[in-house]
Amino acid sequence: MTFSGTIEIIGVNPYVRVSRSRADRLRKGWRRPMPVLVRVNGAPKKPWRINMMPRGDGSFYLYLHGHVRKASDTKVADKVTVEIEFDGAYKNGPMHPMPRWFQLALKENPEAKMSWTKLAPSRKKEVLRYFAGLKSEEAKARNLKRAISILCGNAERFMGRLWRDGK
Repeated sequence: MTFSGTIEIIGVNPYVRVSRSRADRLRKGWRRPMPVLVRVNGAPKKPWRINMMPRGDGSFYLYLHGHVRKASDTKVADKVTVEIEFDGAYKNGPMHPMPRWFQLALKENPEAKMSWTKLAPSRKKEVLRYFAGLKSEEAKARNLKRAISILCGNAERFMGRLWRDGK
């Protein structure tokens, strides 16, 4: 499916809204994160795998990874052409191993560890993917602190959304 949209932003996360009718054309009635292959303005050459995130009203956020934005030379407020298709080859489960520094932090904090074990597999996968993309030690430390805080039940923004009660 191909459609036009505008890149918007929530916090630090650029996205294009995918309407309910468009989402239904991909998979009717889908309510959980939807695996898709995406290209913006014809880039990247090989479509990027990502999960669209449900908004709660049948529409979805199609968050645009930095790789996609760089390849398509786009930024927030740009009008873009989006090519999207359901990713039938998607396999559920963690793709990225748990970083040792996160493992140790969970071991030292039983409350955070308990919340982690209660998280849905898709949420764990999302967090581990996010951690795998961190480059600097400063970014790892900053995000580890925030992750442990939200897993301990503090309400704050992490990974582009508000977390409450460890989820």
